[in-house]
Amino acid sequence: MYNCQPKTQNKNYMSLNKIKLLSAFIISIVLGNANVNAQQLKVPAPSPAQTIKQAFALSELVIDYSRPSVKGRTIFGDVVPFGKIWRTGANGSTKITFGEDVKVEGMAVAAGTYALYSIPNADVWEFMLYKDLNLAGNVADYKQENEVARFKAKSSSAPKTETFTITVGDVTSTTANVELAWDQTKVTFSVVADIDSKIMKTIDNTIVKDSRPYFQAASYYYDNNKDLKLALDWTNKAIAQNPKAFWIVLLKAKIQLKSNDKKGAIESANQVVALAKEEKNDDYVKMAEKLIVEAKK
Repeated sequence: MYNCQPKTQNKNYMSLNKIKLLSAFIISIVLGNANVNAQQLKVPAPSPAQTIKQAFALSELVIDYSRPSVKGRTIFGDVVPFGKIWRTGANGSTKITFGEDVKVEGMAVAAGTYALYSIPNADVWEFMLYKDLNLAGNVADYKQENEVARFKAKSSSAPKTETFTITVGDVTSTTANVELAWDQTKVTFSVVADIDSKIMKTIDNTIVKDSRPYFQAASYYYDNNKDLKLALDWTNKAIAQNPKAFWIVLLKAKIQLKSNDKKGAIESANQVVALAKEEKNDDYVKMAEKLIVEAKK
């Protein structure tokens, strides 16, 4: 006799399995989402990273570092002990990149990227430029033979800086100062680029070609106290190429004033005023009028 009961039981069994599989699938999705959300959770870094890029000389000076905060602690002499090597920041190595050969506190340093280590003291810090960029805070493995340069810089007291800060200031065409400030201490070291010979060679090579960068060459000569007679000659040639260029005429007035030709400087500055007013450039009008006042003293 045919019995249909096993079929019913089989259907129930299959339905139960489907429910279990569906439940397992739902649970896996929920857990998967939980894991994804956990992986996506982002919180502020206790020592956030910063990159400084400063146009300097003929290239760039770049500093990559992390910035710890005071958070009510005594920093130098405690958190950062005196007389011991410090990574000069937090997390990975603080890195400084020179785009060209420079002198750092008088020490010759080739273009490249170096880790910046320091030994803080109460009055004078020692700094080391280090070839191994991966050492970070593992200063027990610090090897002096990996140093490229070691130099000293005086520290001083300063208004409180909560977060460790490195800045590049006092930038000129060939010099800059790197300043570190944290808590109530700051320390500064100098960077100098010897680019004069490169620029002079470039001027010599290009001034005779069709491009003839008279204005740029004259500006460099004026800014760096070189042959002012030659600078004036180049400025006159630049004006001949572009008679309405009031910015070039202002350079001529500056060169004349530096050469103690006050009468000529006033005449050139008056030309600047007229040309700049025609172009509605108030900034150059003010600069020219200021030069006239200075020349009349």
